[in-house]
Amino acid sequence: MVPPRFAKALVLSVALAALVGCTAQPQSATSTPKTHATVIASTCVSDPAAVVARTSDLPTTAMSAELTAAIDTAARSGFAQAAAPGAIVAVQSPAGLFLKAYGVADPATGAPMTTDMYQRVGSVTKTFTATLILQLAADGELSLDDPVSKYIPGVTNGDDVTIRMLADMTSGISSYTRDDAWQNTYFTESYRAWSLDELMKIGLALKPQDFVPGTAFDYSNTNTIMLGKIIEDVTGESYQDVLSQRILTPLTMSQTSYPADSAAYPEPHPQGFTLQGGHGTPEHPANTTDWNPSWGGTAGELISSAPDLLRFARAEATGAGLLPAEQQIERLTSFREFNGPGNGGYGLGWGCENGWVGHAGELPGYNTSMFYSTTGDVSIVTMTNSDIPSGACEARTLTDNPTDLECSSPATRIFTSIAAALDIPFAPQKK
Repeated sequence: MVPPRFAKALVLSVALAALVGCTAQPQSATSTPKTHATVIASTCVSDPAAVVARTSDLPTTAMSAELTAAIDTAARSGFAQAAAPGAIVAVQSPAGLFLKAYGVADPATGAPMTTDMYQRVGSVTKTFTATLILQLAADGELSLDDPVSKYIPGVTNGDDVTIRMLADMTSGISSYTRDDAWQNTYFTESYRAWSLDELMKIGLALKPQDFVPGTAFDYSNTNTIMLGKIIEDVTGESYQDVLSQRILTPLTMSQTSYPADSAAYPEPHPQGFTLQGGHGTPEHPANTTDWNPSWGGTAGELISSAPDLLRFARAEATGAGLLPAEQQIERLTSFREFNGPGNGGYGLGWGCENGWVGHAGELPGYNTSMFYSTTGDVSIVTMTNSDIPSGACEARTLTDNPTDLECSSPATRIFTSIAAALDIPFAPQKK
């Protein structure tokens, strides 16, 4: 039986991703911003050169007993307020490694959550896709300022929208997850496989957002699907092959995959639960473990583990093993605030808030946060087997939902609790 610790909505979060706790999601309104404020330049990372200079790996030895206890207390506090049956928490810094699981992976059997589990990570995928684009740019295979019409015909404003605008979500191209017909199909045929071409076609058929490309922020999964298609066009190889050659193999990330069989899910993995799409009830959320994640494609289909994401979080932030210093500094200075000063910024495939860089990922049944503190040289990964939010939410929540809390996705709630305990606070976008 599903424990009464869950909460969420009817919408698949195509989310404001990076900073919110949302991610690639098929939504029914999604967490996509309802307004498109003018983007404002941000200096979220105070010393990009110092970040790029960090090249050595962090220790994997245990942290001190005092620090371990502090992180564990914060993780337990966040988990107690989150609407999820289980969670995995990973923290790494010059002080060592913290890796621990909480709760259960399968409420029906009582099987515990374990730190070696694989999980669908949703929009965290976007950080990998953008990294591949930056690598191709560094190699001279493409330019971030190339118009998308050079690679994909028939795009409205295709001569004005650039690869850079796809990566930083300022293209104005609508997300296919906003399409009512697509949402209906997804939520009624949750085991269906989707191709990148199908998803891109749906998004490009929608009316673009009402701003000049490059002048405003609008989170769209279609952007990152198009980046995936451009990667395949430029390299002449499949996305999964390019990902393996350029990121997974160099970083020895053996637990991360973009499966050719879109329904594949390696063992061990937790059961996932949601209230999205009208599925399940606040007393008994729906089990989404076998729902096909191919609807996320190169914007949200990746599978990974906490140890692998720890490795990637720091490499992505420093560029070590991935990008030359010039491209990495460009990425660390690419953030533009979307709703005015102090509300966090989105850059080339990732977000930034108070020096934390990374992304959140959310799709029905699963929620992940992966962030690296550029000021504290610390990575935090939190993973939950539920995407149900808790707190004062407009979306459906569990029956025992604590309404005195601000609404938050479960992995984000645990992450922000730990960040506060480390005295490097993180303020996610309000859901």
